[in-house]
Amino acid sequence: MSSVARTSDVLTVLAAQENDRLTVGDIVAVLRDRAFALLIVILGLPNCLPMPPPIPLVCGLLLLMVAVQITAGMAAPWLPRALLRRSVARSDVERAANRAVPLLRRLERWSQPRMRLFETALGMRVVGLILLTLSLALIVAAPLVGQIPLGIAICLVGLGLVERDGLVVVIGLGVGVLGVMLNAGFVYAIVSGIMSLFNL
Repeated sequence: MSSVARTSDVLTVLAAQENDRLTVGDIVAVLRDRAFALLIVILGLPNCLPMPPPIPLVCGLLLLMVAVQITAGMAAPWLPRALLRRSVARSDVERAANRAVPLLRRLERWSQPRMRLFETALGMRVVGLILLTLSLALIVAAPLVGQIPLGIAICLVGLGLVERDGLVVVIGLGVGVLGVMLNAGFVYAIVSGIMSLFNL
C-alpha cells in the first residue's frame, strides 16, 4: 500500500483480503506509515452505524490507547501483542467499507491541504487530547445510537489528518462536541433516574 493512497483505497484493500477474519495486526500492517491517522478512521467507522455492545466499548478503548500515544508524541502506534492477535470478521469490514467508500471518495475530491496547524507537534498533541475526550464519550455512549455522532466525528478527524485538511478536522471536532453533549445528557438522565429510584 503506497503512502499516498487515499483512505478509500486503504479500506478497499482491507475489504478485499482473502482471510475470513482480519487481525488487528493485519489491519495495522496495511496502514503502514500513516497508521495513526488511518487507525483513527477505522476505529470511528463501525460507530457511524447502529452497532450493538461491545463494539463501541472496544473501539473506545482502542481509541483511548491511540489518543494517549498521540498526546505523548509517539511517531507510530504501539499495540500489545495480545491485541494485535485479536480479529474481526472480514465480512463486517467489507460491510462497513461498502457503505463508507462512496462517501469518502466524494469527501476526498473536495478535501485539500489547508489549515495545516494540526501537522505540528503541538497541534497533534491537541488532537490527541480531543480524541481522548471522544474515546471516553464513546466508552459510555448511549446504546445503538449514541455512538453515531462520535463515530462520524472520529472519522472526520482521522480523515482530516490523512488528507492534511485542518478544516475537516475542525468540522469533526464540531460534530464531536455535539456527540459528547448528547451522551452527557444520556448519562445525566441515567444517574438522575437511579437517584430518583432510591430517593437520593
